[in-house]
Amino acid sequence: MAAITGLPAGETPIRDVEAIQELVHPDDRVALLETIREGLRTQGRYEAEYRLRPGPNGEIVWLRAAGIQVLDSKGELTSICGVIQNITDSRVEEDHRRTLMAEVDHRVKNVLAAVQSLAYQTAKRTTSLESFLSNFAGRLKSMGSANELLTAARWRGAAIAHLAAAELGGIAPGQTRWEGPELFLTPRAANALSLALHELATNAVKFGALSTDTGRVDVRWTKTPRGGFELIWNESGGPPVGVPAHKGFGSTLLAQVTGRELNGEVIPEFRAAGVRVRVTAGAQTIVDRPDNVPDAPVARVFETSPKASRPTDLRGSRVLIVEDAVLLALELETGLSDAGAEVVGPAYELAEAMALLDGHIDAAVLDANLNGLSVHPVAEALAARGIPFVFATGYGDTGAPLGFDAPIIRKPYDVTQVAAAVSALLSVAA
Repeated sequence: MAAITGLPAGETPIRDVEAIQELVHPDDRVALLETIREGLRTQGRYEAEYRLRPGPNGEIVWLRAAGIQVLDSKGELTSICGVIQNITDSRVEEDHRRTLMAEVDHRVKNVLAAVQSLAYQTAKRTTSLESFLSNFAGRLKSMGSANELLTAARWRGAAIAHLAAAELGGIAPGQTRWEGPELFLTPRAANALSLALHELATNAVKFGALSTDTGRVDVRWTKTPRGGFELIWNESGGPPVGVPAHKGFGSTLLAQVTGRELNGEVIPEFRAAGVRVRVTAGAQTIVDRPDNVPDAPVARVFETSPKASRPTDLRGSRVLIVEDAVLLALELETGLSDAGAEVVGPAYELAEAMALLDGHIDAAVLDANLNGLSVHPVAEALAARGIPFVFATGYGDTGAPLGFDAPIIRKPYDVTQVAAAVSALLSVAA
């Protein structure tokens, strides 16, 4: 006790107990004394947690105290026997957990609000359900890719090169190139740039350089003298380009949202040789690169190019769906059925999935986690039978079970992407 509180070693007289309150943090003194008095009066014992008065360097020590009164043969109080435990580490951990949960709650609400806004703005500016679903799914996937990179860096930021790779890596292989110095962006700037790159890539695939096999997209960025960055998106080799007759939500997203979030501007040029877009950002968008940030994906991630718009034909195939989220399972079932597959399941539990393996299966779509249990046993059984499968997971590149040469589709995904992945697996197996 002496080491913890600073009191002299040995017993402390009862009459001096209230003097001990001088050692207690001023904000905890009244509550502590009331807890002790009330506990002794009603139960003959007490338990309390409190802080000591801040030390010379401002450090805070948390204590847990418990005591019981000792009475003589006449029922008179003779002493209080108790223990004091230093619980500073556990309280710091608890405070950290509370702060973390509050931050998670805040981020989830922000993400949901952003998704709601994207859905509303996309719907407001589209004329068909098909167009809405395509545009909204693409923007949602872009947000998901940026968030995955941010999560890998513990939400301290993301590198421009990683953002460019996430948006362009699966589009028109050999027709896209990106390069520039290593610049690490804040989470806010990373999300904004990710959406901007997605909009530019989508337009290039639909109308610009990537709508043909001869076009190219070059993305280069540099750090500016004022500490920000400048990114140039340059298209060449595609069809002649003119100024759009009207501006959609993508243009608004680039001009207003991206520009403001980056504290810069987005300047498009519609040249006959191809679109050129200049993106500038302020110095506050760049942060130092954190330690232990993954340099590259460690798993084979399946991406579908927007150019691959031909419907997938899965007729004659039996495809097992293993997914614990009911809405996602229903979406997968509908999408694969529309592609002609005969769906096995869906299986929502690990035991249910294992039982379905006894029947004939041509391929499978596996969530990486089923209500807290790894899907590894199912994947292992499928691999032993030579049945191809794809992981569909929200855990990112490292979240799927290790040891399997199976592609990964990251949530949020387009169900047509899943169907295309299954088709590719079946083609290889054949």
